[in-house]
Amino acid sequence: MSGFAQYWAQADGIARAVALLLLTMSVSAWVMILWKTWILARARRSLARALPAFWAAADLAAGHEALRRLDPEALLLPLLSAATESRPGASLAGSGKRESRLTRVLRDAMHEVLERLQFGQVMLASIGAVAPFVGLFGTVWGIYHALINLSAGGSLTIEKIAGPVGEALIMTAAGLAVAIPAVLAYNVFGKFVGACEADLEGFAHDLRELLDQD
Repeated sequence: MSGFAQYWAQADGIARAVALLLLTMSVSAWVMILWKTWILARARRSLARALPAFWAAADLAAGHEALRRLDPEALLLPLLSAATESRPGASLAGSGKRESRLTRVLRDAMHEVLERLQFGQVMLASIGAVAPFVGLFGTVWGIYHALINLSAGGSLTIEKIAGPVGEALIMTAAGLAVAIPAVLAYNVFGKFVGACEADLEGFAHDLRELLDQD
């Protein structure tokens, strides 16, 4: 019987709950990692194709059509729509100079886009931070549970203790195995989102300058 199988057979409800929690964290992290890898790769390709196509367009209508075709993740199109649809009005949102209105609507649109790109980052960071401690708790509880069982059976020896303690240490390794991919993915995705944010900020700035001249 493998170490984990033996640990599971001897574990009580709390130890099994810890193991299931780590499994849930691991599955959730890997689903998010695979999904965000696909989304951010599409986002980078969209920005690389759509930005040059927009600025090469003859007018705003042609630029809008270029973004509609080449920006399937809707990263740039919301900024263009928000800026071109901004109109003076009686409310505070529609008051002020045109440059200020454009800055406000572009900022709000960019925040919405970045919120979509950053989705899942908090979950990955939380799993990366919490999983090692969950695994450590599982190890401590497993050792305690094993010592209680051994003490009930008579005298304790190193040979009797080594096996259960070694099996309990599997939970610490499991916690690290869950946390490390989540932390690495969080850092890599943060770099990708930062690159997208720089492109979006540049586009918003240039678009505001273009529309403010009309």
